[in-house]
Amino acid sequence: MGFLLRWLAAFVLLAATYNPTELSYVRWSVKNWPEQMPMIVFLGLVLLIAFIVFFTAVLRGIGALGVVLILAVLAALLWVLYDFGWLNFENPSANTWIALIVLSIVLAVGMYWGILWRRISGQLEVDDEGQG
Repeated sequence: MGFLLRWLAAFVLLAATYNPTELSYVRWSVKNWPEQMPMIVFLGLVLLIAFIVFFTAVLRGIGALGVVLILAVLAALLWVLYDFGWLNFENPSANTWIALIVLSIVLAVGMYWGILWRRISGQLEVDDEGQG
């Protein structure tokens, strides 16, 4: 359940920021910049903070190499699905949703990695910073 909640949070963050519908921060802010500039800046900063929290956790959890490896595995999976004819990349909106799903999986794995590692190995990771 923990992974699904992290995936859902990551997906909502990404989809709220940008998606192919009119219901996204990017489209709303471009459309309403002159009239609602203070609210756009405020919500942009809130989204930026949320992204920084996610990216910090992901980079601490799996690192840049982990991100690249997970993206490679998911890209290979998409390739297999395309090769079997189960996936089609001709629709730009569908491609955007696929990208949002893939990126949210990467963020969720990064957020969940510490818990997963502890369950698999039985070891705790300890951060030594600040001790001395």
